[in-house]
Amino acid sequence: MTGDQLFQVLLALLPSVVVFLTAFYLLRQMLTNHSREMNTKLMAEAKKEDRKQVMPLRLQAYERLMLLLERISPGTLVFRVHKAHMTARLLHTELLATVREEFEHNVTQQIYVSDRAWQQVKMAKEETLRIINIAAEQTAPDANGTALSQHVFEVASKLTHLPTQQAAVALKEEVRKLF
Repeated sequence: MTGDQLFQVLLALLPSVVVFLTAFYLLRQMLTNHSREMNTKLMAEAKKEDRKQVMPLRLQAYERLMLLLERISPGTLVFRVHKAHMTARLLHTELLATVREEFEHNVTQQIYVSDRAWQQVKMAKEETLRIINIAAEQTAPDANGTALSQHVFEVASKLTHLPTQQAAVALKEEVRKLF
């Protein structure tokens, strides 16, 4: 084959090579886009399925945290923990222990709520402990538990909003956003 003949064969093959490369490129792009679309659809379906399974757990977490806030609310707490013939010192110890136990019992719920909501719950716990400690400082250690109870109610009544109420409002707002 001479150089002139080789050039004519290459010239004849060139359009075929160009068409092949163009078709290959377009097919590859089409398959890549189709693959992305399928992955996106699969991810959307997986997220939808996850939401179906996680939503009840999230709602349960909000319910449990609302119950926690109710149980550590100073008034509810004092009525539940105070027993006849308790000293102020014993009641103080029991109130603090009860708040901490309630909180620790529900600490795992934080994975289902926002960081903001969890911070509100933690702050409510800390502020409730602070209310109890302030009331205990105002009460003689050898006084009876009723005196401490009265001081807890007095300290709590001076607040415009109980910390547990503020946290409950934050939790309710988040639950409303879920729907």
